[in-house]
Amino acid sequence: MTQFGSGAVLSRRSLLRAGLAAGTGLALAPLAACAGPIGAAAPGSLALGLNRSLVSLDNKLLQFDAAVTVQRAVRQALTRIDGSMKAQLVLAERFEQTAPTQWTVRLRPEARYSDGSPVTVEDVATALKMYPQVNGSFVMGLFPEVPSVSKVDDHTLLLETARPVPILDLLMANILITPAAANRPEELATGIGSGPYVVAAANSGTGEYTFERNQNYWAAPPSVGTVRVRFVPEESSRVIALRSGELDVIDSITPDSAEQLAGLPGVALENITGTRLNQLFFNFRKPAGHPLADARVREALTYAIDGRALVEDVLVGSVTQAEGVVPLALSGAVRTGTYTHDPAKARALLDSLGVRDLKLKIIWETGEFPADTSVMEAVVEMLRVVGVSSELQQFEPGGDIGKWRQGRGGDWDVLGNGYPGPTGQAVTTLLGMYGGTAEKESTRDTYHGYVNPPIADALASAAAETDVDRRTELLTSAQQAIWATWPCLWAFVPKVLLARRTRVQGVGLQPINSYDLSAVRVEG
Repeated sequence: MTQFGSGAVLSRRSLLRAGLAAGTGLALAPLAACAGPIGAAAPGSLALGLNRSLVSLDNKLLQFDAAVTVQRAVRQALTRIDGSMKAQLVLAERFEQTAPTQWTVRLRPEARYSDGSPVTVEDVATALKMYPQVNGSFVMGLFPEVPSVSKVDDHTLLLETARPVPILDLLMANILITPAAANRPEELATGIGSGPYVVAAANSGTGEYTFERNQNYWAAPPSVGTVRVRFVPEESSRVIALRSGELDVIDSITPDSAEQLAGLPGVALENITGTRLNQLFFNFRKPAGHPLADARVREALTYAIDGRALVEDVLVGSVTQAEGVVPLALSGAVRTGTYTHDPAKARALLDSLGVRDLKLKIIWETGEFPADTSVMEAVVEMLRVVGVSSELQQFEPGGDIGKWRQGRGGDWDVLGNGYPGPTGQAVTTLLGMYGGTAEKESTRDTYHGYVNPPIADALASAAAETDVDRRTELLTSAQQAIWATWPCLWAFVPKVLLARRTRVQGVGLQPINSYDLSAVRVEG
């Protein structure tokens, strides 16, 4: 955990330099300086370099997008999301809505775990019991309600809800299935799964894993026999390792790094429009009377942020400034407003509200997005211009920032964070971020304390609405109401960009910044 002061003054030119240094290949430190050398990939193997540490092979708590690729290589769900953001069958051979509040699911009789035991109805039922018991669960925030499970026979079950959940087949792609006897209300670092790979070695502390082909895999075996996963925090080091052949695939790179890699022999780039929202989110757990408890103060602070400078000079065009409360690429998302840079207006509004000598504590985890430190330092300077001082606190990957997000680790004012769009539907992201209730907040299962009953009710109604036009109408109204609460100091949508060695084929990069590891092939 690192703390920063707020004395540095960053010009537009220095912002550009800071962004390039933090998010490109200009730094020439060896890979060993941050993650240890892995050596050239062996024939028939694959080496992945992640920008954030994978602390678990389960997903009950918040996980970054690229973790989806790795986690689903070991554990699977009833369905999966394809490149068109549609539900495809995995452990289920049938997943059909048979009544407004009922779905009939039939498990594949051939589906087996790596120890040869079958995937059962009890495993599905237990998984749906375990996820809600984890405080602060990212996955459960996506569900308007958790379905109950009724066993029909050894391979058939009913998923039932009190109100209709028209996208339950998409939502269930986020529930990873584990043998019932081994499942726990926590993220599982070990254990067997039904996926194409088994874990041969794991060190969650360093984010290092070795996967071997599952010899008992129930479906077509993967082409690659061995997959090595490494956490390499510095983008410059990931770029160097890819160029040298030490890594085969690196995720979440900036356009500047892509420019360095474009056209190089043996290197290819993949990109696609993303569904993730990154934001500087306000802490909604502030008591009444605190300046940040007032939406007018939150609005005033947004005028201090020069979003264009951050996009162009620090993030080097790798993102677009948000124009809504969720990414516009999501189905059902609408434009609700724009972030405007107007320091004079920020000062005037704060003065009119009697807000003086305001000091903010801004926290984030390293690797949350490219050039994260440069963004935060620039924001500190922008706030200083309008008379607001700030303190930065940076958490190392795998640290205790999760407790801080839940209000259990310490007080803060603004959090640099991200929220994925794992179903392609705006309603699930809206529910996860803005559908908090007093009941959820009692277990810290809201998004940073955001509880607004009228908005939560509107989102719940939209989630249960089977008429598409009516659902769109409800979602539009809810998004406009959310924007009016000014939940973010600033927000942006990153572009999904991945680099690979050309020996790697079959990487079908999806908008959720993930791909099917079992479909990947290597040549040589």
